[in-house]
Amino acid sequence: MGVASSVVVPYAAYLRVYEPLAAFPEPERTHWKRYAAREEVPTAQDELRRSLADLLSVPPVAVPVHESGDAFVAVVDGVTCVCPWRTRLRGWLALEELSELLPAPVLDAVLPPVVRRQAEADYEQWLEHNPDARPWIRSATWHVPVRWFVLFADEEREFAADAARPSLRYRTPMVQARRRVARGLKVLREALDDGPLVEGLQSVGRWLEEFHPRSLVELDYGGLVHALPEGQLTEDHSAADVAEGLDALREGDSARAGEAYQRLTDRWRVIRERQFAS
Repeated sequence: MGVASSVVVPYAAYLRVYEPLAAFPEPERTHWKRYAAREEVPTAQDELRRSLADLLSVPPVAVPVHESGDAFVAVVDGVTCVCPWRTRLRGWLALEELSELLPAPVLDAVLPPVVRRQAEADYEQWLEHNPDARPWIRSATWHVPVRWFVLFADEEREFAADAARPSLRYRTPMVQARRRVARGLKVLREALDDGPLVEGLQSVGRWLEEFHPRSLVELDYGGLVHALPEGQLTEDHSAADVAEGLDALREGDSARAGEAYQRLTDRWRVIRERQFAS
């Protein structure tokens, strides 16, 4: 599939799980095996463009009528792994969050109540037949949640400083991601009261448990790379900051933990403020 447009759609980051073909039942396994053998597969930007095209139609399509048959593909140590888009399921899940993100008048203008009600009814009906469904992709706009960085180490950072298409991502085996979540939760529970950070990391941990143990976990900065000046992107080692903060908490050094957390929040505050820039 070719690139639909030269315009890059910002500004979202993604946490993805790529599962080995053996994790999928038939006939889905055969579908993904054939799909992965294609010479070219769609990119994250292609997926976003399709979603935006639906929202621009009249009336807007809040959730695709049919589930996507596309996926991202990665080869890990000779094993083909796929990350299904599941665009329809993710559309329903995103719709549930919109009421918390947008004021009611804005939400009604973007997606009229009648459109949302129909989407919600469709989701309830679909869930009756797919009670265990879960997405392979989580997304966040204008930031990367702190809890996502817990899953990765700085040496897993992959940065490409291409002027036209820079990229920044982390990749780690599922066993490592789960181990780091468990260690991070232990440290946070001992050092802090229960709160959003602990609850968020617990949620990520439960999500990871849904997948094959030989999966690959990826954090992709996606369109966020275009919200960061090149120098700042080059120097962004947020996973290292999170790891340092956890190490400091484990050692009882609250001052060093605070410094690491401050570096992290300062970096991402600048980016999130651009969301409201004119």
